[in-house]
Amino acid sequence: MKLALGVEYDGSRYHGWQRQKNTPLTVQQEVEKALAVLAAHPVSVICAGRTDAGVHAFEQVIHFETDKVREMHHWVLGTNANLPGDIRIIWIKEVADEFHARYSAAARYYRYEILNRWVKSALYRKHVSTIFLPLDSGLMQEGANHLLGEHDFSSFRAHGCQAKSPIKRMHSISIKRSSDKITIDIIANAFLHHMVRNIVGTLLPVALGEKPASWVRDVLEAKDRKVAGVTAVPNGLYFKGVYYPKRHGIDVLDAFKPLADAIENKPTVN
Repeated sequence: MKLALGVEYDGSRYHGWQRQKNTPLTVQQEVEKALAVLAAHPVSVICAGRTDAGVHAFEQVIHFETDKVREMHHWVLGTNANLPGDIRIIWIKEVADEFHARYSAAARYYRYEILNRWVKSALYRKHVSTIFLPLDSGLMQEGANHLLGEHDFSSFRAHGCQAKSPIKRMHSISIKRSSDKITIDIIANAFLHHMVRNIVGTLLPVALGEKPASWVRDVLEAKDRKVAGVTAVPNGLYFKGVYYPKRHGIDVLDAFKPLADAIENKPTVN
């Protein structure tokens, strides 16, 4: 049978999600080892979206196949008992053979958090990006609005990105300030490598008043990574969740619900 799982993790001490030949400490490797104990055979998992070193996840989605029969809650509790404390399985569900954690995904949701104050946080230093100078979140939103819709996002694409196409559809981008924290929520059909971090790095000069909001449009139209801003640090980046078409029976996050019709009618390009 094929099982889909939701995985929550603090990526601070890991070299990213993906298993690597010379780097034992990855989230994927820890999850596969723990699942193998319950499955009683080697396990290889597929994820919805690979995350870089230092990046966190509220709800990464993965799938794997097994012939081991267990109660669903036993899979969750038993796997978590074999995982380090900074990784947790939060749900599990049997899915149809056609389901694929990556290729069935119709949209993905990332969040980036900025602590905007003149001293760093003792508690959240590994979970936010700290910007000391005052940022104008309204100007950030104005600049970000130029990215909505379907575009060639080559200006925000990391060197070595393996995506087949730079054309992605951004469904929404919302920037909100609460006291000294700025939260950037982005939902798109798919993302290029470092795309969110490069977007944030491009919005910062706008928020600082160094560039007009229209500059973001100019960067997008240039289709040239060299004209965009810096790559923001990974600390503040979170994989929030995935939208799958209704036929797969995966619960939808509230943030996806207003966009459901648009997402269903625009299949993803991975």
